[in-house]
Amino acid sequence: MDQIKYRFATEADVGLILQFIRELAEYEKMLNEVVATEALLREWIFEKQKAEVIFALADGQEVGFALFFHNFSTFLGRAGIYLEDLYVKPEFRGRGYGKGLLKQLAKIAVDRGCGRLEWWCLDRNQPSIDFYLSLKAEPMKDWTVYRIAGNTLAELAK
Repeated sequence: MDQIKYRFATEADVGLILQFIRELAEYEKMLNEVVATEALLREWIFEKQKAEVIFALADGQEVGFALFFHNFSTFLGRAGIYLEDLYVKPEFRGRGYGKGLLKQLAKIAVDRGCGRLEWWCLDRNQPSIDFYLSLKAEPMKDWTVYRIAGNTLAELAK
């Protein structure tokens, strides 16, 4: 394997970003939940600049991606980076691409003065949990994720 290269996504990559999102959703057995479209991704990632994407490349081909955005910690008094999605194509797993993407995100966080890098992981995804623990990531055992979406969100907004 050559040295891993990385690049930030451009608007021309919207189709590729959606492809990676769908592959990740299929891996997580959640493909039926994907409603994102190229138009929505173009609007929210590139026009509204609400998220960023970096790709890991092997021989010039995109083999993995990370989609992330800034959040904020009131306790730290500074922004952090929230990793929404990390995915490496199955045939490239175990070769350092996932770790490399996380290292790139850590570098971005440090360069931007962020206080932390965090993400969620499905409880049933033991290979990913083992990988994250190998990097000394700490599971947040005292926290429960809550979500309001769809019709419930619309009702609450009234």
